Amino acid sequence: MSENEKITAAISAVICYLEEEAAAVAMQAASQDYNQTALPPMPPTRFWGVSGRQAQMQMRSMMQLKAFHR
Repeated sequence: MSENEKITAAISAVICYLEEEAAAVAMQAASQDYNQTALPPMPPTRFWGVSGRQAQMQMRSMMQLKAFHR
């Protein structure tokens, strides 16, 4: 290997390393930006609605188990 080829190989290795470092830093910055996005506020829980839906689901499961088909 000539001296010129050694220098070219060393320079290309350093450039590859620097590009990988830059890509890693960019990915880390992007993930931090993604994690810091504000989520919309959750609506309040409506317990009467939840209770009504739960009663309907329970009634349906009882009908499917033929509790009312005797």
